[in-house]
Amino acid sequence: MASTIGVVGAGTMGSGIANLAALSGFDVILVDIDEHMLQKARSRMEAFMDKSIAKGKMTAEQKHEALEKVKASTDLHDMKQVDVVIEAVIENMDVKKEVFSRLDNIAPQHAILATNTSSMSITEIASVTNRPSQVVGMHFFNPPQLMKLVEVVRGYKTSDETVERAKELARKLNKEPVEVKKDSPGFIVNRIMIPQFIEAIRLVEEGVASMEDIDKAVTLGLNYPMGPFTLQDFAGVDIGLHVMDYFYQEFKDDRFAAPLLLRQLVRAGRLGRKTGAGFYDYEDVR
Repeated sequence: MASTIGVVGAGTMGSGIANLAALSGFDVILVDIDEHMLQKARSRMEAFMDKSIAKGKMTAEQKHEALEKVKASTDLHDMKQVDVVIEAVIENMDVKKEVFSRLDNIAPQHAILATNTSSMSITEIASVTNRPSQVVGMHFFNPPQLMKLVEVVRGYKTSDETVERAKELARKLNKEPVEVKKDSPGFIVNRIMIPQFIEAIRLVEEGVASMEDIDKAVTLGLNYPMGPFTLQDFAGVDIGLHVMDYFYQEFKDDRFAAPLLLRQLVRAGRLGRKTGAGFYDYEDVR
């Protein structure tokens, strides 16, 4: 079982996964090409744990112990010490393949190479390595420290042993793994969620209902914790558009064609991410 976990990418997901692993007792090596991103990652970890301390869910000593377990580095060669690598870089296939090609030459032969991609092909990512049987998807949800689900995704050549090791790791991180048996874009959650986003936007475009009433209908009628527009603002509307375009490219199915309203938001720089600058701050289309 893994004792040292490597995380590549110190953005929101990467820093959250690193924090989660450290809180779960693992030694962590967090790598990013940008020193400033590593500093921001530490600040995010501290802010998350400070909130947990304020709520009485952890102690200052536990926070200190977790931070001590995370080694930050700008050198990918530090991944030669890990048992599992979890990649959490930008959702760009070329970038991911470059990272995995390099990791394949650096990480120990026994190491699993996992990707946190939310929708992209595990098989294609694995194709640039000499160990495709040890490449697997481990899709965490934001924030990784709190969200219970991990989608464990098979590539075409992913071995049963790798899948079981990934599930075991997820459980060690106090998560509930589900197995995605076929490498299909969007896996489970995004495959279901993205068409809901698209349909919600189309309802606004057609004048059927307002964004506010659609969010209210979904939260009160389906008992979702937040409506589709609030959720898209939380995640980032540019990310939603990127996933829709990827789905459309892979499936060639109009179900996944991104609505014009979403493209307008991205072109206008209204990107969401809890900034108040997503759907609910785009007056021109309301």
